[in-house]
Amino acid sequence: MKALHRLGFTAAATAATATLFAAGPAGASEGGDVEISKDREAIAMVGSSTVYPFASYVVEEFGATTQYPTPKIESTGSGGGIKLFCAGDGKDTPDITNASRPMKVSEFERCQANGVDDITRAVIGADGIVIANSVDGHQFDLSLEDLTRAVAAEVPNEDGELVENPNEYWDDIDPSLPHEEIKVYGPPTTSGTRDAFEGMVMEAASEEMDGYDGAYTKIRQDGAYVEAGENDNLIVQKLTRNKEALGVFGYSFLDSNRDRIQAARINGVEPEPEAISAGDYPISRSLFFYVKNSHADEIPAIYEYVEMFLSESMIGDMGYLKEEGLIPLPAEQREEMRKAVLSKEKLTRSQVEEDSQ
Repeated sequence: MKALHRLGFTAAATAATATLFAAGPAGASEGGDVEISKDREAIAMVGSSTVYPFASYVVEEFGATTQYPTPKIESTGSGGGIKLFCAGDGKDTPDITNASRPMKVSEFERCQANGVDDITRAVIGADGIVIANSVDGHQFDLSLEDLTRAVAAEVPNEDGELVENPNEYWDDIDPSLPHEEIKVYGPPTTSGTRDAFEGMVMEAASEEMDGYDGAYTKIRQDGAYVEAGENDNLIVQKLTRNKEALGVFGYSFLDSNRDRIQAARINGVEPEPEAISAGDYPISRSLFFYVKNSHADEIPAIYEYVEMFLSESMIGDMGYLKEEGLIPLPAEQREEMRKAVLSKEKLTRSQVEEDSQ
C-alpha cells in the first residue's frame, strides 16, 4: 500500500459519481433506486449517511494513492443501501454497503434468497447518536423518557392509558425544560440512525414506562418530528436557522460543527469519545460495512480498498478517521476484526442474530 496523504474532501470525488450512479424516481438520498453500470471497473458503494464521511475520506485517499479508479459512493441510508446490496449478485449491484446499524435477519435472508450468499462484515469503529441544537439555544439535559415523550405518536396519560401525543412544548414534558416548541429534525425510515434511535431511545424508554405494553417505536407525524432526509449536513443547517429546533445525527457531524451546534446531555452524560467508546453514553453504537465477496474477482480493487480502510492509519488511535470524528475500537478488537475481514470470513446467520441483539 502506498503512503497516505492527508486529503480534504473535494467535489471531484463525488462529481464522477454521476458516471456510475443515477438516482431513480425516489431519489438516492432517500434510499430510492440507484442504477449502477454493469460496464465498470470502479468499486460501487452505497449506504449509511453516517458512515459516508469516513468512507468518502478513504475513497479520495484510495483514488489518489493507488492505480485503481476512484470508487464511487452514494449516500442512500443504511436500509436503502442494504436493500440495493441484497438485490442480486450482478455487477449492476453494489460491491459494498455501509451501515450505521447491523444487518437485520430479514435482510440477510433476502440476500441469501437473491444469491448474495458470500458476505464479509467489518466493524469500523464506534459512534454516538447526538441530539443537538444551535450553540445559541438552550443547553438541553434530556432523559430517554423525555425524548420518547417528545417524538412518540402516543404517550401514557396520568391514568396510564395511551393517548395521542399532546406535548407541544418541552415544558409540557418536564417543567424544568424550556417553553419552546418541540421540533426535532431527524433521519427517515431508510436510515440506520433512525433504526438505532428507535431501538436505543424509544424501545429502551417505553419498556420501562407504565402504559406501554413492551417496546414502542411509532414516531408522531404531526410536524413535531420532521424527516430531514439522508443529508445530515442539511440538519445542521436547519439548526443554525431555527435556534429552538433539535437534530438527530451521528457524532462526527457534531465534532465537525462545534462552532455552530451543541449536544444535549442524555441521562446526564455528554457524547464524548471516551463515554461513547465505553458505552456509558446511552445512545452508542457500532458502524459497519458489508462486502460482496463474489465481486472481488471482477473488481480487484475491492480488498485493496478494504485493507486501506481497516489500516491503523485510518481507524487506529492516531488514524485520520479519528480526526474526522470516528471513535476507534480498542486495539485488540481492531486487530481481530482486520484479520477476520481480510481473510474474507463469511457472514453467518448466527452472527447476524448476535449483532441484532
